[in-house]
Amino acid sequence: MGSHKTFIVKRTLAKAQKQNRPLPQWVRMKTGNTIKYNAKRRHWRRTKLKLAYYTPQRELRGLWSGTNRTE
Repeated sequence: MGSHKTFIVKRTLAKAQKQNRPLPQWVRMKTGNTIKYNAKRRHWRRTKLKLAYYTPQRELRGLWSGTNRTE
């Protein structure tokens, strides 16, 4: 991803970065150790985020505007 990001993409990346943390220890104690780890933990190389960012090539192919034609 380039250094020029829209605000929506930047906000999405910031939220994903905040969510990607281990489970707090007080949650384990509160639930009686039934929740042991964060099931939605994401590794930056294994699982990529589904970001829909604008590129001119997508607009030319009709992928951005939602006019996907199956001919």
